[in-house]
Amino acid sequence: MRVLVLGLGMTGDALVRHLTARGDAVVVVDDGPTAASKADPDYSTRVAAARDRGATVWEAPTPEELRALVADAELVVPSPGISPRHPALSGARAADVAVRSEIDLAAELAGGAGRSGPTLVAVTGTNGKTTVTTLATAMLEADGRRALAAGNIGHPLIDALDPAPDPAQDADAAPEIGAPEFVVAEVSSFQLTATTDAFAPRAAALLNLGDDHLDWHRTFDAYARAKAQIFAHQGPDDLLVFNADDPVVAGLAAEAPGRTVAFSVTGGAATGYRLVDAATGPSLVAPDGTELVPVRALAHHAPHDLANALAAAALALDLGVDPAAVSRALTGFRGLPHRMQQVGSHHGVHYIDDSKATNPHATIAAVGGLEDVILLAGGANKGLDLTQLRVLEPRLRAVIAIGDAAAEIVEVFAGLVPVAPAASMDEAVVRAAEAARPGDTVLLAPACASFDWYPSYAARGDDFARAVRELVEVDR
Repeated sequence: MRVLVLGLGMTGDALVRHLTARGDAVVVVDDGPTAASKADPDYSTRVAAARDRGATVWEAPTPEELRALVADAELVVPSPGISPRHPALSGARAADVAVRSEIDLAAELAGGAGRSGPTLVAVTGTNGKTTVTTLATAMLEADGRRALAAGNIGHPLIDALDPAPDPAQDADAAPEIGAPEFVVAEVSSFQLTATTDAFAPRAAALLNLGDDHLDWHRTFDAYARAKAQIFAHQGPDDLLVFNADDPVVAGLAAEAPGRTVAFSVTGGAATGYRLVDAATGPSLVAPDGTELVPVRALAHHAPHDLANALAAAALALDLGVDPAAVSRALTGFRGLPHRMQQVGSHHGVHYIDDSKATNPHATIAAVGGLEDVILLAGGANKGLDLTQLRVLEPRLRAVIAIGDAAAEIVEVFAGLVPVAPAASMDEAVVRAAEAARPGDTVLLAPACASFDWYPSYAARGDDFARAVRELVEVDR
């Protein structure tokens, strides 16, 4: 086929390797390479490698050139995050050229004629995707299964599902990642939007739905429908794990073509994976009432932590994992970086990094398990309604507003709690320390993306931790 790949990051690089290996004629468009990215050795290496494999690379094509490239293509494959309003995608739709995501091609290649690839498990939702993907993979491994986490969590799915090109013929092929029995993929709404019946995971989880990426999807309904693609093409024997406490998720799950099982942490659920009050205290149990783990044995006990644990357990047990392995994985899990991670304490004040909270839904969940919080919020708003954060007022002592959305954050909390802007992370941490009292928590849970000040939420969290360390050192 003649394939047009949009973007030459990690996903684009993987697509070039696999598509050229199967004989496709590949053209790659990277319409935003800056002087800095061109000087980046990784970017330069990807461009050279793509050309060595026979792909054509266009950097910043003109609108006329891009229209011609689309007109000549039989398939357009966007990298995650490419806006649906990108001219190449709108041009493809107008010309009736197929548009498919990398995860869709990965599933098709893995299931091609004569192949018996690993079992595909997929996880999506507004929040908790990485945690559930990590936990489900750990449960499989604890049971002695060969499992790999992929998708947004690390390896492109196409590298995990499809055998890598022959390194003997391609010196720049991806590193060998083994031959897993199971691939647990974290997938986003961006990727799911452009899937076909090729993407049919054996087991899938839809965790929750809150406003997110509305700058990309425009409406919440479009966002929710994109997420629902995770189960849209499953067969009657495939499984969907869904959150019964989320009415939108539960409504979508009613449309699932395969088997479904619910999880709930409200304490009132009589069926499904659930939280119950046992004789020895709260416990997580399977649908038949088998205890999976007592809550006291877990490192994190907030409602969203328990929901994530139940979702992962539901996936793993349906795949044949022993309940004892599920329990071992849960009790051994200590959390992930930048997700409610304590980075320091000073004068009785705890400093917690939840930089991964990039939407109000996540921030509300983070603050919900705390009292007397000084909240650091703001960044690059993704078209979301930040007034949702006002529900947190009873738990907040003060708010420090950061990033491009600082003025919005100030407006949200004006008259409710003390709120002040900060022009840098250092200033934000100092202001938070001044507002805090012993026993308080300073929480970075921004409700916004990081791309105004930082290249990633991880870089933002790391800078917060640095500022906290320097605050402690200066005060010694």
